[in-house]
Amino acid sequence: AYERTCRYFCRKTNSVVVCVGYRLAPEHPFPAQFEDCLTATIHFLRTAQDHGVDPSRIVICGDSSGGTLTAAVAQALVNRRDLPKLRAQILIYPFLQCVDFNLPSYQQNERVPILLRERTLVLGLKYINVDLCLIKGILKGCHVSECRRLKYQKWVSPDYIPQEFKTRGYKPSPTYPPSKEICEVCEPMFEPVFSPLLAEDSVIAQLPETFILTCEFDVLRDDGLLYKKRLEDHGIKVTWCHLQEGFHGTV
Repeated sequence: AYERTCRYFCRKTNSVVVCVGYRLAPEHPFPAQFEDCLTATIHFLRTAQDHGVDPSRIVICGDSSGGTLTAAVAQALVNRRDLPKLRAQILIYPFLQCVDFNLPSYQQNERVPILLRERTLVLGLKYINVDLCLIKGILKGCHVSECRRLKYQKWVSPDYIPQEFKTRGYKPSPTYPPSKEICEVCEPMFEPVFSPLLAEDSVIAQLPETFILTCEFDVLRDDGLLYKKRLEDHGIKVTWCHLQEGFHGTV
C-alpha cells in the first residue's frame, strides 16, 4: 500500500527512503510494532554511511499509527549518546493520546470516514488487547483516574485548542467519575510508547525539529495541535501544515 508513496518521496526529495515492514496487530500485540521500528531505526543510524547517507541528516516519518510510532521512536532515542541525533521527525495526522476522546476534533468528526471516533478506539484497544466491551466507558473518560486527570490536564485539554477550531459544533463534555476496573485494564494506554503526547517534559525538550500535518476533517486533528503546542513550549522548531479540506488518510 505504501510502496508508491515511498517511491514518490524518494524521487521528489532525492533521498534514500527506508520503509519498515513491522509486525502487525492483533497477531503481534503492542509493543512489537514499536520495537521493530526502533530496532530498524537504530540499525540504519549505525549503518547509514553504507547506504551513502549522511548520519546527521536522517529523518523519520509516519502517518496515522505510523505517526504514533515515529513520535515514540524519536522519544526513545533522545538519551542515546551512542547514536547520531535524528535530524527531524515528520508526523502526518498522528494518534498521540488516549486521555480525551471528546476533544473538539473527536466531536466534530466522529462520523467522518475513514476514521470514525469509535473505530479509532476499536483499533487502539485491539492493538493493546483490551476488551472492546469497555468502549462506552472509555469514550466517557472513565478510564482516567483522578491522579492521572490532574497530571495530564496540563497537556491534554480543549483549553489548548485554538478557538478557530471550536466553531464547528463543539460543546464541552460532562465529566464522569473514573471506574477502578476500567482504569486498571487500561494502564498500557498511558505509556508514552502508546500515547507519545504523555511523555515527560524532560523528553519533549530534547526532541528534534518537527513537521506536523493535520487535517480539518479528522478525529486526530487535535492530537497534532496539542503536540505542536507542547513542542513549541519547549523551544522545539515546528513546521505545521493544516489541510482545511483534508481528511484522515488523505496522503
